[in-house]
Parts: sequence; structure tokens; C-alpha cells
Amino acid sequence: MIYLDYQATTPLAPEALQAMLPWLQSQHANPHSAHAPGRAARAAVAVARDQVAALLPENGDVSFTSGATEALNWALKGVGPGRIVTQATEHAAVLDTVEALRTQGREVVILPVGDDGIVDLEAAAEAITPGTALVACMLVNNEIGTIQPVGALAKLAHQASALMLCDAVQGYGRVPIPDGPDLIAISAHKIHGPKGVGALWIRDGVSLDPLLHGGGQEAAGRSGTLSPALCAGFGAAAKLMAERRDADMAHVATLCAAALARLDGWHLNGSREARYPGNLNIRREGLDVARLMSELRDIAFSAGSACASGSGRSSHVLRAIGLTDRQARSSIRIGFGRCTSQEELMTALDRIDAAARAQAVSA
Repeated sequence: MIYLDYQATTPLAPEALQAMLPWLQSQHANPHSAHAPGRAARAAVAVARDQVAALLPENGDVSFTSGATEALNWALKGVGPGRIVTQATEHAAVLDTVEALRTQGREVVILPVGDDGIVDLEAAAEAITPGTALVACMLVNNEIGTIQPVGALAKLAHQASALMLCDAVQGYGRVPIPDGPDLIAISAHKIHGPKGVGALWIRDGVSLDPLLHGGGQEAAGRSGTLSPALCAGFGAAAKLMAERRDADMAHVATLCAAALARLDGWHLNGSREARYPGNLNIRREGLDVARLMSELRDIAFSAGSACASGSGRSSHVLRAIGLTDRQARSSIRIGFGRCTSQEELMTALDRIDAAARAQAVSA
């Protein structure tokens, strides 16, 4: 199997697995207990928290969550009253949440993006006015890899006395997080850590209403017993990202350049310049993606976000950048990273291209 679906999830790093194993095999104490085994578990969580925080701004604290979806819901629902401004290519965890808030009477503004996938800053300046409580924008798009001007949006938010929420799930540890966000959501399984754990970074002085009520185990108010194993795996993966960031980015950039040189007759969706190079969303006119995936079952690639793969709808991200429904349904996402070799990427691309060309001949 050639794995090219890094935006959906990344392979678990051996170092993350090793960090988790003691807490799965023999050290089972609750990290919120006062006895010695509990204190040892709590110490492991504290080490992991510091490792995760090392890739984030210094003037804030990390609260562990069950994943980025919870972190984003907590941020969106936990701010005070006022308008929420976001943009059209956000993850469903944001767009579905703000739609639910809209039905409860909250004013919501969805900003358009250009054909490059970048948010319209003029429209943002018109929408982010006094009365805005929160501006939400992802750093790196999960479907097309475009990098949004989060720093510029944060300045607009702060001028209106609003908070800035950044979904940094796809960018954490890979691209710099600009100055300005007050809330940052991240997820372990996008950085070679385990599934089931994420975090919300909260800037000093910012408070949120709790999303989950109970014991209030996290200092910022999140309730629920933490898993030392998941936290330790997250921390180890974050530590590895910090150590390998430059090497990983150089490797991914090399793979991206080779892939773009290899692809003839394919169109790149989204910006060619303002993008994370490990995400290539490409289309070929008239491509039957379902047939392509059926014919290439030993290559793992995607037709879009894994979260929406069973919806039957074409990608809202691709429609937002101006693609027709037919064009959106003729697009695939190729995601690669640390564990991808150039040989296997080129092999996969050649086979994808050959299968797509065979479809065109038989049409």
C-alpha cells in the first residue's frame, strides 16, 4: 500500500508509540488522583503539555481535548455574545458549529475566498467591525493546502476588540503560526501522534465558558479524565516535529516539486505559491474519481476531506473557489510527508495518471 492521505491522518511515529506503551501496559493511574501513581501520571501529562506548547506562542496555555473538533467547538461556543466571522473554506467542525449557533440567534458572517482559496481581506475588513466577538480562520486548508493570512485577520479582529481563533491542525509544527491568534486548535494525529487527543491553546487573559461540565480537570475549565497515554504520545510527536521541522519541510518541498513536474494535463486547485507543499489537490476534466479509486485500491489517496467522505456532496472548498460541481467531483487530493519516499510517490502518480488517461480513451 502506498499511503498518500496525510491530511486525513499521519502514520504514528515509533517514538510516539514508545511514549504511550508504559501508560497502556502497566501504569494505569488516574492523573487527577492524589496518590503516588496518580502524581506520576500527572507528571507525564505535564511533560507532554510542555512538549506540545513548545510549538505554540509563549503567552498562553495548552488545554488537552479529545481532538480539534472539540477544541474548535469549545472556542466557538465559549466566547461571549457577538458576531462570529469566518470564511467559506473552513473545516466542517467550524462551519457546522457556526451554523448551529446561527439557528440559536447568533449573527454569523461567512467570508468569500478567491479562486486561489485565499480569503478576501477587503470583505473581511467590512465584516469585522465593533460587535464582532470572534474571527475564525484555519491556517492551512485541509483540502487544498492554501495558507490563509491569519496574521492580517488577527489584526482586524483586535481592532474590533474581537478574539482570533486559528484552526492550525494542518499547519502545526509545519508552517509558522503568525502572531495574533488568541485561540489555536490542534490535533495529535495530524503530526504522527495518536488519534483521540488534541488541544486548545488559550492566550493569557482569555477565558471561555466550558463546553463540557464536570470536574474541571483542565485549568481553563475543560472537564474529563485525561489519558496519560494519549497525552504522552501527543507530546512525543510534537517533540519530534520540533526536531525534524526543517528536514521534514525540505523533504516535502522536494516531493512537491517532483510531483508537479510529473503531472501533465492535471490542474492544481488553489494557490500554487501560498500553500503547504505536502498537499496537492488536482483535477482532470471528466475524471471519474470513484472508478479511479476502485481501480487503484493499493494507493491510499482522497477525493476530499475524510470527515465528509460519506456525505455524497462535492467539496464545499472546491465549490467556494469557483469550481463547478463536475470539476469538484473530478478532483483528488494527494497528501505526503515524512514517511513518503520519492520513488513510491512517483510510482503512485504514474499509475494514477495512466488510469485517468485510460478513462479518457474509453469515454
